[in-house]
Amino acid sequence: MRIGLFGGTFDPPHLAHLGASLLALKRLKLDRVWWLVTPGNPLKNTSNLAPLGKRIAAARKLTHHPRIDVTGLEANINTRFTYDTILWLIARCPRVRFVWIMGADNLRHFHRWQNWREIAKLVPIVVIDRLGPSLYASASPAGQALGRARIREHDATTLPDRKAPAWAFLHGLKSALSSTALRALRKRSGTTAKTPAKARKHKGGKKRGK
Repeated sequence: MRIGLFGGTFDPPHLAHLGASLLALKRLKLDRVWWLVTPGNPLKNTSNLAPLGKRIAAARKLTHHPRIDVTGLEANINTRFTYDTILWLIARCPRVRFVWIMGADNLRHFHRWQNWREIAKLVPIVVIDRLGPSLYASASPAGQALGRARIREHDATTLPDRKAPAWAFLHGLKSALSSTALRALRKRSGTTAKTPAKARKHKGGKKRGK
């Protein structure tokens, strides 16, 4: 089985998250995508983070897809860092071929993640393009360090079968949507308006987060 792992706070989840998942499902021929809604991002201030249960419920409402599973796994197994979560999954699902899914904005900061080099050695990684970050993500410290492990986008279907480190950059999905921007909007308005509606409104004028 080929499963994509898509981690993040998803505060709030939006259509670019869903679009990235659908693109990975199609281009990598994945069987499923698991959203790993984290209790909190160690690199960010989580003081204003919405409760985990609320974020999971919003993500499930947004995705509503038979091959996308929204989970609070990290809270259940008490892991805080991606490296530990992936280790846990590999140990318990040795026959599953996992792929880590991230947006181009996360590749830009990937070198700040704990054990990022070891993460790259554990599972293949697929990077989804975004407006703005795609222009410089590949030139980031992690992008340069992992340059030799990058495969052609044309060969992305083979990524789940490859031995890590291996990664591919997928184009074709560009969106200005950002959870950070939506949180700021929510804070300014003092409301918790329904995220999917906001996302659709944003998407109306143009055609992709952690």
